[in-house]
Amino acid sequence: MGKIGIIGAGKMGEALIAGLVRAGADAGKILAFDADASRLKKIRKVYKIQIAESNPALVRASEVLILAVKPQVMGKVLEEISAAVAGKKPLVISIAAGIPTGLIKKMLGADQRICRVMPNTPALIGQGVSAYFAGPGMSKRDKGKVETILGAIGKVVEIDREELMDAVTGLSGSGPGYIFMVVEALSDGGVKMGLSRKLSLSLAAQTVIGAGLMVLETGMHPGELKDMVTSPGGTTIAGLSVLEQGGMRGLLIKAVESATKRSRELAGGTGKKMDRQRRKK
Repeated sequence: MGKIGIIGAGKMGEALIAGLVRAGADAGKILAFDADASRLKKIRKVYKIQIAESNPALVRASEVLILAVKPQVMGKVLEEISAAVAGKKPLVISIAAGIPTGLIKKMLGADQRICRVMPNTPALIGQGVSAYFAGPGMSKRDKGKVETILGAIGKVVEIDREELMDAVTGLSGSGPGYIFMVVEALSDGGVKMGLSRKLSLSLAAQTVIGAGLMVLETGMHPGELKDMVTSPGGTTIAGLSVLEQGGMRGLLIKAVESATKRSRELAGGTGKKMDRQRRKK
């Protein structure tokens, strides 16, 4: 694998560091840099990794480069490291939402190997799911490196068409937010019916975990599983009837659609900004 350099030590950057260390990676071969010096100090203390003196220095020392920065600052970071990347040619992994590989290539060079990834926040506890698109020029070995790194924070799936990454963002990238709202609402319902907040929240969260695992482990369609717990004239069908009247199914579909469209909009705006920076350069 060689040395892994991570630009950005925010929540997702830290999740990757924690996952790699937890999976047995040599902390001495993990480098990080972040504009927030206090954040770097904390990361180094907790995980015993190496801290680079700058983004270009990190690139020059890395075989794999992970861009764990916000889309708004991606253009600035790419401009800063472009010369170092041209000399080193590391495998570049971007986890910035909505930034296509083509935009990154415009800043770093057309011959660079770029992988675009969309993880999600359960990666913070090693239970995420990351979808990746392997850009042109990536080898089977490159893909293996990507899957090894992402496997440290959860499940990994490959997407064969980059345009689908926005839909991934709308579903699994934004999805935890939808589910947190579901858990909160179920818990509120329990409290309304007399359960303590602590017990209600525990029951709601575990119910969501268990239901998700049933879908994955049985391989059955969610509709079949729903029917298994829905007795004629029973409690579940009474509750489902209310959800259908409220349009819950349609609202969740629209939520994924809206988040997907927003991802595309962000990509367009960021792309224009990066193009302006490139022309100035």
